[in-house]
Amino acid sequence: MSAATSTPSATSTLPIPSEVRVAIVGSGFSGMGVAIGLLDDGERDFVILESASDLGGTWRDNTYPGCGCDVPSHMYSFSFAPNPDWTRSFASQPEIWKYQLDVAERFGLRDHLRTDAEVLGATWDAATQRWTVETARGTVRAQFLVSGTGPLCEPRYPEIPGMETFQGTAFHSARWDHDYDLKGKRVAVIGTGASAIQFVPAIQPDVAKLTLFQRTPAWVLPRPDRPISGVERFVFRHVPFATRAARLSIYVRNELFLLPFRYVRALRRLPHRIGLQHLERQVKDPVLREKLTPTYDVGCKRTLLSNTYLKSLDQPNADVVTSGIREIRAHSVVDQDGVEHEVDAIVYGTGFHVTDQPIADRVRGRDGLLLADKWAPGMEAHKGTTVPGFPNLFMMVGPNTGLGHNSIIYMIESQVHYLIQALRTAHHQRIGALEPRQEVVDAENEAIQKRLQGTVWNDGGCASWYLDERGRNTTLWPDFTFLYRRELRTFDPAEHVVTPQVGRPAASPAAPEAIPA
Repeated sequence: MSAATSTPSATSTLPIPSEVRVAIVGSGFSGMGVAIGLLDDGERDFVILESASDLGGTWRDNTYPGCGCDVPSHMYSFSFAPNPDWTRSFASQPEIWKYQLDVAERFGLRDHLRTDAEVLGATWDAATQRWTVETARGTVRAQFLVSGTGPLCEPRYPEIPGMETFQGTAFHSARWDHDYDLKGKRVAVIGTGASAIQFVPAIQPDVAKLTLFQRTPAWVLPRPDRPISGVERFVFRHVPFATRAARLSIYVRNELFLLPFRYVRALRRLPHRIGLQHLERQVKDPVLREKLTPTYDVGCKRTLLSNTYLKSLDQPNADVVTSGIREIRAHSVVDQDGVEHEVDAIVYGTGFHVTDQPIADRVRGRDGLLLADKWAPGMEAHKGTTVPGFPNLFMMVGPNTGLGHNSIIYMIESQVHYLIQALRTAHHQRIGALEPRQEVVDAENEAIQKRLQGTVWNDGGCASWYLDERGRNTTLWPDFTFLYRRELRTFDPAEHVVTPQVGRPAASPAAPEAIPA
């Protein structure tokens, strides 16, 4: 199994506290960032509730062959916890998970972590101004609830007739079956997203036959990956400014991608040309090359980086089927042309529930309102973080905070700063409950949708997981990331419905000024 080695921990045996000031759901980058922000602010009265047996979230769960990040390593890390020891410019999954484990130890997060504690439901009690959080290991009450589950936690499977009749081995890339050896097997891959781009070239040399069922070809650009030398790592370890400079250069370069994506449509010709040249170099078969040529703008779907994916499909044991899938049978996949492809295994590379996050089915706010029902017309939140009708709830990586051009960790740190400001305000003004005003959220989200008009994500000529079933982009932030950070610099009580504290005051941190940002 390709994964980092976790430090043995007794977190699953630690009891669930009966009451805390803050309950954090999930222990990926979002949950970790919130926990570190609370500790840095002097807050100790919190718990991290994790459904799995260890922390890490997406980077713990996705262990498929070839798994790695498409954001350069020095940008895909906390700004307050740089890692001078990245071995490649684009880190692999084991290295990223190891980084998370190291950060958890460095900041003492395990004292607050409770594993094997899946959140089954959370209900707001207006009388006590507390969330009652039911977990697989007991109940905890919290004044503030933070969802750090993120949008890439629950695998999405396609709806294909006959899926349940397949008698071979089938699994989703996010739940890779490492006990099943694909070597010498006939393998069907359904889906051509970011995960498939990575695991297809990893398994193609070993399988007897690889049949890729492609609905829409992806834009694949060269991946500028290389080893980071020992000399460079020495400099990063001993010259602190070096890691900050590397991070800044990556950040600026990534922000520039917004120019063709949002501001200067004519600039889209450049990545388009780079993508076509890359395809031509990698694929010699003209028929296959035509199948793999997108007809939409670069960036409309998630832009993928690989030096091996396209080449792996131009091999004798690989076949790309573009007619669609009619049904799945006991030992085969039948395409829309009626051709039956006999297979031993099926790997679903079909992504995650992004625009219908599963946590929404478990959270009930004011008057018993289910978050999934609140979001039935489409996900919306104030600054991508708080939701009307759900007092004291904070959504990390919430609606319209995703990115098509830079590192999500930058957005997470912006949200952490905002959350700490909100909690400080609640303490100093003796606020027991706060939630954004509906009219504020309506106006804000109308403005976001207007800013998304004309961007490549909305009008690039494709259908993507950025858009919900109504065609609204409830996923991406439409502008430069520093503008999002500026909007979250301060917490404004006037934008919220605030209720004075009832009963005894909640425990409060000493409130030093340092906040990770």
